[in-house]
Amino acid sequence: MIQRFLPSHESIKGHRLLRWLGPRLHDPSLWRINRRTVAKAVAIGAFFGLMIPVAQIPAAVLVSLSLRANLWIAAISTLISNPLTYAPLYYFAYHLGAGLLGITPKPDEATPPVYESFGAWFEHAWSWLSGIGQPLLLGMLLMATVGAVLGYVLTQAAWRWRVLRKRRLSLRARMAI
Repeated sequence: MIQRFLPSHESIKGHRLLRWLGPRLHDPSLWRINRRTVAKAVAIGAFFGLMIPVAQIPAAVLVSLSLRANLWIAAISTLISNPLTYAPLYYFAYHLGAGLLGITPKPDEATPPVYESFGAWFEHAWSWLSGIGQPLLLGMLLMATVGAVLGYVLTQAAWRWRVLRKRRLSLRARMAI
């Protein structure tokens, strides 16, 4: 069902922006839809979708190339975070990280600071990292790791359930004849 919505392998290999990947795009496992490549792709997409707020799809595609996972499924799986889910995900990640670090969550300042020099910017960035940044990054890393593991396991389980269900239905059909 999924394959009819995806562009063809040939159209992607011939795309002018993707030529730099060369023969790597010819690997059949990058395009195959089977239990292993899809489960790896869902894990990769969930990890990058929950971990980094920008360039999720290119990061997932590059890792999929090296781990030989399905490229399209990895790219689509990153959409677990999108403009509608950013705020709840990052709010939860911050509170999760703050709870793990034993930090009391505090609201950030309402007005953006004005920097007179690079040193002032760096000092503010460092205070942010030690304040809201550490809990947020820890929470995002934990959510991304758990999301990737759950994505992999649930994909494997759903695939296995579907195969067993088809076998049972086929067996029942043969027994009824």
